[in-house]
Formats: sequence, C-alpha cells, structure tokens
Amino acid sequence: MKKIVLFMFVATLAIFTACKKDEDKTFAFPQVNAPAIQEVVAGSSVDMEFAFTSEAGFKSASVSAVNGTATIKTDGTADSKSGTIVVTFTASSNAGAGAVELTVTDKESQATKATAVISVVLEQVIFYVSGNITEDVTWKTGKVYVLQSRVTVVSGVTLTIEPGVVVKGEAGTGENATALLIARGGKLNADGTAEKPIIFTSIADEIMPGQFESPNLEPSVNGLWGGLLVLGNARISAAAESVQIEGIPPSDPNGLYGGTNDADNSGVIRYISIRHGGANIGEGNEINGLTLGGVGSGTIIENVEVVANQDDGIEWFGGSVNVTNALVWNSGDDAVDTDQAWSGTLDNFIVVCGDDTDHALEIDGPEGSMLAGHIVKNGTVKGNPASELGDFRSGARGEFMNIYFFDFPSPAVDGRGDFSLSGDATIANFANGDLVFSGLQVTLPAEVELSAVFKNGTAAHASSVAAGANTVGANASVFGWTWAAKAGGLAGM
Repeated sequence: MKKIVLFMFVATLAIFTACKKDEDKTFAFPQVNAPAIQEVVAGSSVDMEFAFTSEAGFKSASVSAVNGTATIKTDGTADSKSGTIVVTFTASSNAGAGAVELTVTDKESQATKATAVISVVLEQVIFYVSGNITEDVTWKTGKVYVLQSRVTVVSGVTLTIEPGVVVKGEAGTGENATALLIARGGKLNADGTAEKPIIFTSIADEIMPGQFESPNLEPSVNGLWGGLLVLGNARISAAAESVQIEGIPPSDPNGLYGGTNDADNSGVIRYISIRHGGANIGEGNEINGLTLGGVGSGTIIENVEVVANQDDGIEWFGGSVNVTNALVWNSGDDAVDTDQAWSGTLDNFIVVCGDDTDHALEIDGPEGSMLAGHIVKNGTVKGNPASELGDFRSGARGEFMNIYFFDFPSPAVDGRGDFSLSGDATIANFANGDLVFSGLQVTLPAEVELSAVFKNGTAAHASSVAAGANTVGANASVFGWTWAAKAGGLAGM
C-alpha cells in the first residue's frame, strides 16, 4: 500500500513540474523587417511588404504614418509563426520625409515595431528637350515637353506623343528657331483624342495639361516659336528627287524631303492643335504651322487645327498624304498652301481668315517633271477684309469642289476678295481640264457681281447664295473639339 501511495505522489509531482515548466517558458519577441527606403509621388499610393516572425504566434498588427496615411491591406494570419503584412501608404501633397510604422503583437502580448522610411516627391511635370531624338521615346499624358532647340526625330526612330500632352517651343529666330522636325524615315505617332487633344504652342503660353484654351494668349498672337514639320520619301515635283524644306537651314541634312515611295509612312497625326508658331529663320522665310514635305499616303493625318501661325497654316510640298478634318484660324500668310504637285486629298476643312491672312487658298503648280494634281473638297472659308478667296498660280492643277466662301470684301476695294488664276500655264490647265472647279458657292458683298469675284472664267463653276443658304461646305460638327469652336470662331457655320 505504501508503494502505491508513493508512486501516485511521484506521478503527481512530475505532472505538476511539467506544467510549471510550460508556465515559466519565455518566448522571443516578434521580429519585423521593414522594406527598403521608397520614393513615392505626392498624392499617390504604394503597397509595402513587412515580413515578420513570431515564436509565440501572431495576434495582431497596427500601423501609423508620417506625411501620409497608411492602412493594412493584408494582415497576418492568427497564430502563425511567420508571414507578410502588406500596408498601403498614401502620400500627402507635401514633398519631404515620410514614414510607415508597423507594430506586430504576438499571443504573449509582446510587441515589436519596424519603420519604413519614405521620401515623398513632387511629380515631374515639365521636361526639357533639345537636339536629335535618336531612339524610340514616348511623351506621356499629363506632361509638358519644352523644345529648347530644333528637335529632330531621325530616320528609323519613332516619337510617340500620348493624348493630352502639351508641347511648348522656346523663343528663337534664325537657326535658333525651335521646331519639331520628323526627318525622312522617322515617325511621329501623335494620336490625341477629342477629349484630350495634343497641343503644340509657345513657352509664353501658360496653358498646362488638362486645359485647352490659353489662359493668357489671344488666338491672334503669332511667331513665338517654329512649328511642326513632317518629311517623307514620297515623290515631289522639284529640281531634284529630294530637296531641302523651307524653314530648315541648308546646313541640316535632316531637312531633306522627297523620294520615290508614294506609300511612305511617317506615322499618325490625329487631334492636334498647333498654335502661335511661324518663327522667322531668315528674310521672308518663316516656318509653317504644319509643313508636309514629301509625306506619303501611308501617313494618317486627321483632325488638325492650326491657330495664329505667322506664315502659312498648312503647306504641302509634293507627297501623296491625305488630310481629313483640318482647320486653319488666323494664319499670317496663306491658310492652305500647296506646292510641287502634291497628289493627295484634303477633305472637310475650315478656314477662318484673320487680319493678316493673305489667301485662303494658294495653289501652286509643279516645279519639275512630275505633274500630279490634288483634290480639295468640302470646305467652308470665312473671309476677312484683308484676304483673298484663292490664287491659283504657276501651272496649278487639281480638282476643287464643294467649297463655300463668305465674309470676303468687294474686290473693288484694294483688289482683295477675289478668286483668280495667275499666269498663262494656270489658265491653260483650266482650259484643258487639268484644273477643275465644281460646286463653288459664295455669299457676295452687296451689289457685287459673281464674275467680279470669280475671275478668268471660274464664275461658270460658282453660284451666289444668301448667307446661311449654302448647300456645300464643311461638316462643322466634327470641329467641336477645337479652340476655334470653343472660342466662338466658327459662328455662322
């Protein structure tokens, strides 16, 4: 009996001792590893991973932040010995130092803290560009790119400009005039949208991404920078297969245009507004708003606006590219100018002449052996007392149809306000059918005869209509995205 009692006493003592040992056991505090220092743009969010170990088992976690806010996105698992906690940090709008402090507590209520160091930075919005672009690059939505010189996209390279980008040219004249030049073999993919057009303007313009109308420049201010020039390998009619484009110094070989490939592709230009350009590079030699030299039919050009350019609005030098939905407002010389046997089509266009606009249409003929003509159709042209409807010169050829003119002066006053053919070669082309007109309509000034405006026999292809009674012209509804439309410049159309 004594032996049994002794055995039970020993067993009880062993159990008690084992329980005592468990109660007295100590667990290591949790270990938490913070991520490396991170740079976060002001106002944006980032996920951060904290790794932990917990000998006693995970119980809970809490987080706090400096220069921003923090929340636990993915918590630790209850009773787990290790794991990862994901914290979302949202930076404030203030640049400077920031931090996220995570506290991990185990089942023994032991807590450990770890701090992730953060640098909150302001997002870079303005970028400065100079020299040649020699590798593919993308200019991003919401950014401003400042041209500090003539910037050339060289052969074999593509510049992509995302919707909503603002491109600004610094002031400069002569060889220092700023411009964006797409050389032969280079590509420009400037594919904006009606909601987010791409804007080319001057550094003097205070406009920023997200804005559309200039906050400080009137739509008549011109000559503040150069313009956009696109050059290709399509055929031109000139003294040689390829020649130097006007507006680019002869010392720059990237200014050559023309070749043998009428299907050449220089990229995409869609929903762009070009403003306040036309810087002078020499006596009587300014840069056009949009210059197209030898550009091939593989290039897409749609929905383009040129505002207040000191020289021409859009000028074609040969090539075969088609242009749809183009608007020129307040050009300093000619609005639409064609040269060197351009063989493409301009379809659906609006011209709003300004105080300095010379010709709404200036059409020149071939300069070499290539004798192609082009098609210009479905246009509405609003005049100005200083402007002429059109001048067809130097053996001009092509088809011009369904164009409506209004608000031009009487030709009896200063010889403006007419539609004329200049030179024997042009008159001969009109006679033999190489220069064709049809569906021309005009609202005439009071007591002015149709033949006084449409000269050299072109009145046979024109008719007089009352204001607003035209049956030809542009579809103005597609131009609602333009500065001209938003500023009321298309009233009456």
